[in-house]
Amino acid sequence: MQPETTRITVLVDNQAEAGLMVAHGFALWIETAHRHILFDTGEGVACEKNSWTLGVDLTTTDTLVLSHGHNDHTGGVSRCLSLAGQAELYCHPGAVLPRFSLRDNMAKSLQMPREAMRAIDKLPAKRVHWVQHPLVLTETIGLTGPIPRETDFEDTGGPFFLDPKGQRPDPINDDLALWIRTDQGLIVCVGCAHAGLINTLHHVQRLNQGLRIRAVISGFHLLNADESRLAQTIAALRLIAPEQLIPCHCTGEWAVSQLCQAFPKTCCPGMSGRTYTF
Repeated sequence: MQPETTRITVLVDNQAEAGLMVAHGFALWIETAHRHILFDTGEGVACEKNSWTLGVDLTTTDTLVLSHGHNDHTGGVSRCLSLAGQAELYCHPGAVLPRFSLRDNMAKSLQMPREAMRAIDKLPAKRVHWVQHPLVLTETIGLTGPIPRETDFEDTGGPFFLDPKGQRPDPINDDLALWIRTDQGLIVCVGCAHAGLINTLHHVQRLNQGLRIRAVISGFHLLNADESRLAQTIAALRLIAPEQLIPCHCTGEWAVSQLCQAFPKTCCPGMSGRTYTF
């Protein structure tokens, strides 16, 4: 029996191959023998436009997973659900909460767009799955559910709040990741790693009896990380020893350069248009 092949294509990222739309946000297209999974949707039309260019048929989506509720990951939900008439949605119930970033006393809404929430409300109840615990989608694919915060050097990665006045810090408890078990280890797909990249990878391994990490593709949300956090992240990654590190989206240019220096054989930044076959 031949091992199952998994193909992951970056549909939306802050960088893109020639001919594709660059957009702030993130989306992955994940194909296995039995599932067509859209993991996040970006913040606007880039997901749909880039899928056309890349020959990805979003109408075949059977599973839509939202890593968390920020609008740069959920802005394309309405359009994607209208294209994928049978897709089932998986996300944490906290994904629809009002939330904000606060800089220089200026609040910016990061909430899932209203049209996205309306589209979710219109779905039949049997197609909406509120993920509050680890969940297995197939024999080889699962969702982490909320990720325990255990490291002392990781945080949400920014000035995130549940109110526009910045009085209620947002722990982003809706943050979740998707894992795929292969014969050579785990592939881990993460949106922004607001729970912390190392927390996320440790949790995924616990859910899979300590199986090695084969590849990590995600926004690592290290763009605001100081030298201490980045150094401790690199040290922890050395112990975890992923075969491939594919930083995208919110990782940050300086953090990407440091990761590439630390892991020259395993770290290669991702961007829209790149496909990875496992």
